[in-house]
Amino acid sequence: MADNTVYRASTTAPVNIAVIKYWGKRDTALNLPTNSSLSVTLSQKSLKTHTTASCSSSYTGPDTLVLNGELEDIQSSKRTQACLQVLKRFRRDVEKKDSSLPKLSDMPLRLVSANNFPTAAGLASSAAGFAALVRAIANLYELPHSPTELSKVARQGSGSACRSLMGGYVAWRAGSAKDGSDSIAEEVASVSHWPDMRALILVVSADKKGTPSTAGMQTTVETSTLFPTRANEIVPKRMAAIEEAIQAKDFPTFANITMMDSNSFHAVCLDSWPPIHYLNDVSRAAMNAVETINRRAGEPIAAYTFDAGPNAVIYYQEKDETSVAGVFRYVLQAVGGWDGEYGAQIRPNERGGLESKTFMTLKAGVSRVICTGVGGGPEQTDQHLVDVGGRPVTA
Repeated sequence: MADNTVYRASTTAPVNIAVIKYWGKRDTALNLPTNSSLSVTLSQKSLKTHTTASCSSSYTGPDTLVLNGELEDIQSSKRTQACLQVLKRFRRDVEKKDSSLPKLSDMPLRLVSANNFPTAAGLASSAAGFAALVRAIANLYELPHSPTELSKVARQGSGSACRSLMGGYVAWRAGSAKDGSDSIAEEVASVSHWPDMRALILVVSADKKGTPSTAGMQTTVETSTLFPTRANEIVPKRMAAIEEAIQAKDFPTFANITMMDSNSFHAVCLDSWPPIHYLNDVSRAAMNAVETINRRAGEPIAAYTFDAGPNAVIYYQEKDETSVAGVFRYVLQAVGGWDGEYGAQIRPNERGGLESKTFMTLKAGVSRVICTGVGGGPEQTDQHLVDVGGRPVTA
């Protein structure tokens, strides 16, 4: 009798926001970066991708992926196919060692995924998405591979996805091997090492980016005169310094490096030709607000950073919540997002010395906020997005 069982495994995976930015590739096929990077994994209580991987001999046709209710074309996606082929090869190796195991590697995959945050809007959706996809399939296939080993697979889907396979503070080592074998993610410090790190995300625009990250990276590598200095000289020094700051829980140093690296990243984008503009007036108002808050405090108690989009991510410590997040809550009382575990306890502070232009630009330009903190890596869940018959269900 044929085995028509629908095998399922589900995982949630976190967003990570880099403080030392990944930008530029030395190998586009393997997604090998020109420089190392470092990120903070954010709590899944606020931001996550939920993915179910399923397979069955009763399925027909090619592998499929439904993302946020829409069928994706993964057959023509070299990145997705690269991940799937490696994971299937890993499963075949497991099956060869134990002939009694079901031949899951031969069965079509049905993947269903959903984000609880805007996709492709500069909020690291691809990082969480590919991390969840790789982790869910690895669980489905019962693979013995460690998160570090799986990070090499996730990296081929989306570079920063390798960092979302771990929690806390995570480095992605650029490596030097041509085959990418040493381009891996490593946990620098766990959540428990520095648990009071908080992040306030100002969602400036939930629209898709004007210049996709992949295209932007290659334009920068090919045309920016500043980029080689950043990749070869500046970033290695900052990586060492920020890892020391994390180990010492030295927030002022962490903050300064974070802001300088964000500015450096956007400088090489602007130095590209044609220039790449990810920031806007609202982004710059957020930067001004952080600088004002830090001046009033007499030291850095807040740090802004921007990925490839206009949304500000502002890091601060829990003890400085009123002085940092409280100011933004005062300005942005009318927007949504001040609920949940992290946001509900933030009380509006006075306007914090913000200039009128900064105040009004933020008030008019921020559509919502996301309140979160440092969090753990992917988590297995029994909530499946594919039912026992193999049909997608709503998250």
